[in-house]
Amino acid sequence: MGDDDGLDLGGEDVGGVDSGGKKSGGLSGFLPNLLKFVAIGLGALIFIVTVAVITFNILNSRGESQTALDPTSEYIGTRPQYATFNLIGQLNTRTRDQTHTVVVDMLLEYDLNNNAASTELTARVNQLRDFTRNYFASKYYNELDPENEGKLKQEIREILNTRYLDTAKVRGILFNKLDVMEL
Repeated sequence: MGDDDGLDLGGEDVGGVDSGGKKSGGLSGFLPNLLKFVAIGLGALIFIVTVAVITFNILNSRGESQTALDPTSEYIGTRPQYATFNLIGQLNTRTRDQTHTVVVDMLLEYDLNNNAASTELTARVNQLRDFTRNYFASKYYNELDPENEGKLKQEIREILNTRYLDTAKVRGILFNKLDVMEL
């Protein structure tokens, strides 16, 4: 036999095939390594996507918006037109700390052309007057600062809509007058 058969004198195979029958080098050694790295990459991608989806669902499960909007901030855009209820009139009361008097003339805004709301507000005018007087009598002088006016309006609107009104919904509060004077 000649040297070109790939056998040496001892009968061992030396011509590019290892003892396991595989060729040393070429695609057969590269392909399993490539598949291994592709599988690791896919596994990592699936893990990352799963963690992201679970985290997103946990954060949104509270039911509240993650974007907090300040109700007192300036909003640029068109404001809906509302009807106003002005039968409450001007009321005078003292603050809770008994050092100041409050004069308030409050208007309630409700949906335009909502006759049921107009009827309900008119029917409850005495309750609304009593609520307004008690509300401002329960506040301390420093709670009635002009900086807190937006918070006061929001609080009044929420109380009226949840405790005093059935079908009507107050959409906004306007103060014709809100004077706090020292006694």
